[in-house]
Amino acid sequence: MAFIISPVIWALPKVTVTFGESPNDFSRVKVKNETEESLACFVAIDGYKAKFWLRMKSTSRWITATDTRFTYRDLSTWCDYLEVYPNYKAYQALLFKTLS
Repeated sequence: MAFIISPVIWALPKVTVTFGESPNDFSRVKVKNETEESLACFVAIDGYKAKFWLRMKSTSRWITATDTRFTYRDLSTWCDYLEVYPNYKAYQALLFKTLS
């Protein structure tokens, strides 16, 4: 018996992750959706997950750490197609702006 698995099932959507610091020196991150699909995403900081979804070609708002001791290395991001994770529709869309 042979199984054929398409490599497309392992493909993750194209996103751009931007790290920065707030004016008060807190680490922060924002995620930009580069696809034509809505995405389910989360940002994890020290075990806390901020779950949200992004519309196509949009950028999230800045998600900021709660302690200045956290650096960009402590921030973890993940995104996948919303159609694969429909339960993320219950979370707020952290839409900041739509790209033109």
